[in-house]
Amino acid sequence: MSCLACIPMCCASLTCGLCSSVASGISKKSARIAYCALFGFSLVVSWVFREVGGPLLEKFPWINSSDGQSKEWFQIQAVLRVSLGNFLFFGILALIMIGVKDQNDKRDAVHHGGWMAKMVVWLVLEVLMFFVPNIVVTIYGVLSKFGAGLFLLVQVIMLLDFTHRWNDAWVEKDEQKWYVALLVISVGCYLGAFGLSGILFIWFNPSGNDCGLNVFFIIMTMVLAFSFAVIALHPAVNGSLLPASVISIYCAYVCYTGLSSEPHDYACNGLNKSKAVSIGTLVLGMLTTVLSVLYSALRAGSSTTFFSPSPPSSPRASAGSKPLLGGDDDVEEGKGKGKDEAESRPVSYSYSFFHLIFALASMYSAMLLSGWTSSTESADLIDVGWTSVWVRIFTEWVTAGLYLWTLAAPLLFPDREFY
Repeated sequence: MSCLACIPMCCASLTCGLCSSVASGISKKSARIAYCALFGFSLVVSWVFREVGGPLLEKFPWINSSDGQSKEWFQIQAVLRVSLGNFLFFGILALIMIGVKDQNDKRDAVHHGGWMAKMVVWLVLEVLMFFVPNIVVTIYGVLSKFGAGLFLLVQVIMLLDFTHRWNDAWVEKDEQKWYVALLVISVGCYLGAFGLSGILFIWFNPSGNDCGLNVFFIIMTMVLAFSFAVIALHPAVNGSLLPASVISIYCAYVCYTGLSSEPHDYACNGLNKSKAVSIGTLVLGMLTTVLSVLYSALRAGSSTTFFSPSPPSSPRASAGSKPLLGGDDDVEEGKGKGKDEAESRPVSYSYSFFHLIFALASMYSAMLLSGWTSSTESADLIDVGWTSVWVRIFTEWVTAGLYLWTLAAPLLFPDREFY
């Protein structure tokens, strides 16, 4: 037991030098990338602890407090405890940063600097989570399902935001080659969406089995994809084919992840959910999560999205529409051209919402790695169970509903401006 207790201390001493060198190289301009890297590292830690941390937790009496716990239960405990530490780290930062609107605020320095201290705090929180009672982790597991749902909603909104900006950027070029490119990509996405749907019929509707539920999911996906194109191209709707096609192939992908999460002994699951398929699905899911978090962190906190420090019609908000990876560094560094700008330097994005995205993503990654904490399958399988299936399918339908709303809202409320 004493050796086990020393493991966190050994890890802390081994990583101290690395943290110090990394922290010294993080500048104000690269702070957001550093947060993204820390989140990515936490995902790796969660995955490692899931694979090797389960047996270690059996040695802790306050965790292994009852007999008969399965290997999967300990793996879920390891994932949830790492996720809880990550959630608390970003959640505390989100609370601290509420109301920061000017770079002269002292909390601006906390957000951009003090990286050695923040890395130590993150490590301490991760270690402490392995000493909290099981009831705390159980409550966090329940709350994580709702937090993961919120993150999926944000993910969908970010996808819609990305596709519309992509389409607008190429249309504004007003050149034939860009219009051709839009058409080619749109047609390619639609071919991919319907092609994938056809493959799903083969994989998840094997002959000799009554797979009406799977058939309904797949047909619904195809109907939605066709509806997107018809509505977007209607003369009364100010839509375009690119967003419709991208949303279509995304819905087909989500339908695939949902069907592939069906129990491996379910007759209609033609993939039989082998470990290789499970890990492949996990990699795709984690990659989607990381990309969504990166885009959310670099875009969703801007002054034109969600919780904006300034109204959308203000000059500051217009400046915030530029990519956050460049173009506003002078503002972020406070290099104003005049005396007034030097005295008042508004932030270029919401720090609080920035950290909230990471906190919710921590919950979602925990659900992804633990099969939404309700899987009864083998511990060697990941993200398997009917809970995972319905979460995915519901996410697909919410995505479709939100996209259709973006097309219908300007018609239903013509007197309102939509940003």
